[in-house]
Amino acid sequence: MNETILPILQTFEGISLSEMDSVALMDRTDTKYALREEMLPSFLKVLNSSYRVLEVNGHRISRYESLYFDTANFNLYHNHRSERLNRFKIRYRTYVESNLHFFEVKFKNNKGRTVKQRIPHDRDEKIDGEAKIFFQNNFTINPESLENKLKVHFSRITLVNKFAPERVTIDLHLSFINKVQDHLIKNLIIAEVKQGKPFVSPFVRLMKNYHVRVGGISKYCFGVMTLYPEQPFNNFKPELIQLKKIIYDAAARA
Repeated sequence: MNETILPILQTFEGISLSEMDSVALMDRTDTKYALREEMLPSFLKVLNSSYRVLEVNGHRISRYESLYFDTANFNLYHNHRSERLNRFKIRYRTYVESNLHFFEVKFKNNKGRTVKQRIPHDRDEKIDGEAKIFFQNNFTINPESLENKLKVHFSRITLVNKFAPERVTIDLHLSFINKVQDHLIKNLIIAEVKQGKPFVSPFVRLMKNYHVRVGGISKYCFGVMTLYPEQPFNNFKPELIQLKKIIYDAAARA
């Protein structure tokens, strides 16, 4: 897939990490889409007039590595599964091409907005050092109750709207890893539209034109369901059925 889309990405105007500061969108609304990987080249050809693409050290597809934390009983996962407001995702994240490392906390508040806070911090197997101090100073969860549950590795294309405060992240080559298994997800794209204020963007309009429905599961929750099938997923069942349909339909046509 990279060989197919890289020439298309070269037709986009580039944007650097430093230029991205104006659209950091640490307080935002998120809208997810799941689609077949084979659809991506034709979509990108339509989008290059409206978006720039993030380029990091010459790379327009960047690798990400995340290590997620939860309680022993997966309380954070269950908060997402039950659609509880004021919920968290807690992780270390490595941005491979830029060699940046952060401890990050994403908070979904009761107004449906995502607020992300982070500090520079090398990845660790537990929340320790400055990450622990940062967490204790800003959140009420006891960091001692959290343990690392899974890693999520993926590649990302980041598009930045030329005319409005919006980013679109396009994630592919997802891999879920824990201490006993490594599971690669083929044929699937997870796209997310991130906006300071909601508006009908070119990407959203394109999804509507191709009848790609809003919906999806966070990569962490998808990873839990993949690697820990004993965990209940009843509320995610419609989304999981749709994801499996995308994955297996694409595989059948290959």
